[in-house]
Amino acid sequence: MKKIRYLVILGVLLTDHLVKLLVRSTMYCGQTIPVIGGIFSITYVQNRGAAFSLFTGRGKMIMVITFIALCIAVWYMEKHKNSHWTLLLSLELIIAGGVGNLIDRAVRGYVTDMFDMHFFPVFNVADIAICVGCGFLILYMFVFDKPDEKA
Repeated sequence: MKKIRYLVILGVLLTDHLVKLLVRSTMYCGQTIPVIGGIFSITYVQNRGAAFSLFTGRGKMIMVITFIALCIAVWYMEKHKNSHWTLLLSLELIIAGGVGNLIDRAVRGYVTDMFDMHFFPVFNVADIAICVGCGFLILYMFVFDKPDEKA
């Protein structure tokens, strides 16, 4: 896992941006394509805020906070590169998702979202990576993180 951590980040990042490019190049903003009637659609949304469109209009603040958080996450991943695989995978996914959305925000001024569950805000591959990464982080903290015997 130590040797492929940046390949995992790159793979998630490329997948995120390819899906976003496909949606932007084949759909118009607001267009919905039903996939599973009433449950799941592909809906092109331009999110100009953070999660759930919070802080809309505060793009620069969101980018600065995201950049600082990503720097800390990369530093922490490098400092703990010999840790359990769940910690490393969680950080890789969180970093990949954060970078994916940060690039969108910096280049376009918004984040491209497309997965619409109809009962939840529309999200993208980067958001999925961040959420799954947080799940692995919780798993690591409660199952695999063992306190030092000396402490």
